[in-house]
Amino acid sequence: MLYSITLKRRFKSIPALMVVLCLAASLGCAVGPDFRPPEMPVPAAWAGPVPLPAVTPAEKNLARWWTVFEDHRLASLIEDAVESNLDLKLAEARVRQARAARGIAQSFLAPTVDAQASFQRSEAPVSSSATAGRLGGSTERVTADQYVAGFDAAWELDIFGGLRRSVEAADADLQASVETRRDVLVTLTAEVARNYIDLRAFQERISIARQNLDAQKHSAKLTRQRFEGGFASGLDVANAEAQVATTAAQIPSLEVSAQQAIYSLGVLLGREPAALVPDLAPTLAIPTAPPSAPIGVPSDLLRRRPDIRQAEAAAHAAAARIGVAKAELFPRFLITGSVGIRSNELGSWFDWSSRLWNFGPSVSWRVFDMGRVRSEIAQREAQEEQSLILFQKTVLTALQEVEDTLIALDKEQERRKALVEAVVFNRKAVDLSIKLYTEGQTDFLNVLQAQRSLFVTEEALALSTRNLSTNLVALFKALGGGWDLEEAE
Repeated sequence: MLYSITLKRRFKSIPALMVVLCLAASLGCAVGPDFRPPEMPVPAAWAGPVPLPAVTPAEKNLARWWTVFEDHRLASLIEDAVESNLDLKLAEARVRQARAARGIAQSFLAPTVDAQASFQRSEAPVSSSATAGRLGGSTERVTADQYVAGFDAAWELDIFGGLRRSVEAADADLQASVETRRDVLVTLTAEVARNYIDLRAFQERISIARQNLDAQKHSAKLTRQRFEGGFASGLDVANAEAQVATTAAQIPSLEVSAQQAIYSLGVLLGREPAALVPDLAPTLAIPTAPPSAPIGVPSDLLRRRPDIRQAEAAAHAAAARIGVAKAELFPRFLITGSVGIRSNELGSWFDWSSRLWNFGPSVSWRVFDMGRVRSEIAQREAQEEQSLILFQKTVLTALQEVEDTLIALDKEQERRKALVEAVVFNRKAVDLSIKLYTEGQTDFLNVLQAQRSLFVTEEALALSTRNLSTNLVALFKALGGGWDLEEAE
């Protein structure tokens, strides 16, 4: 329930009253907690191995991490995506919305002034007696005009800081939307890179499959010739043809995956899915991991990752809204007034006697609604607690993501090193088995096994190369790379 009290004084006392209220507003405190950035202990160094020689972010900035791959096509795709991606445009629109909301909150601190003007014409009988006309009295009527124009003003004095806390919350909301936009940018650059690497990996696997298919067709032809010469069995021919068909069957699914990767890149760039097919269809090498990376230390995450910064801003907004709610425990002071001109004739519009004004401070207080106010405060305090817990969870998740990618990179490097050796020995085994088979010193099963093993290891090596690069992309994303930290500081 809201009680309103209007205080009216003589003209001579009004300036003094205004001075008192304005001074109270300017010196008034802001109720509610003052926000302090939450402290979250982080380790001094990463727990897992750092598989790449680390350089500090100052030496190799994370803002444009994709340049370390030295792939001009990848860099061009990411730059185009930053310009045209629809998710990023949506996030930018939300930033503008939050900025406008902040302007609205700020406007309540200033007086509001409205202009108004009106004209009214009325007509009435001179005599108010209903029987005057019937008794032969006067039936004369009079017409009157009234012209009114002026200004109305109102100003809420923010003595207890509720409005200032609203502005503080709006500022934090704006910062949160900015950080959300940066987080979209981090995700976008990583997704473009991952899809591009996947595309090149699929193209590499298609090339490997076709090369092995050609080799297997050659072996099948050789087997048929030996069968026709009586040096091989029909079983050898059947096994050779079966291997050719099995390898050929894998190529269409790889081609589908490659095409879908191109379609995904098209959508990420804000274009039609097939728009990039002419540019990306030619096969190029998989972008490889660089010899070093700007990994930094765990404490860098707190200032680098947009999702952590967003969670902190959300906690700030929640804390400020506690102050907004607590301000409702106290009375609200409002100064209203108007000044204008009212005249029955245009000719006397600017006469001093036509002026009008009024002024009056008022007080409103939710005296009998304190139960609801305290419940609103409790609700805001619970929301702040949730935001702080979410901040802690976000930090822990960020640390885990970096540790996950570091261990994945380290173990994938070991795996790839072993696969490189396996491919070398499998190629030797294929050459030797074909030579021995041609000379009649071994059966065709050894040739089949050697060719099958070579295909499997070459495919695994291509996947390992892809995994190394995508794991590095995941590391850059986990570190919060993809935007310029200096512009925020």
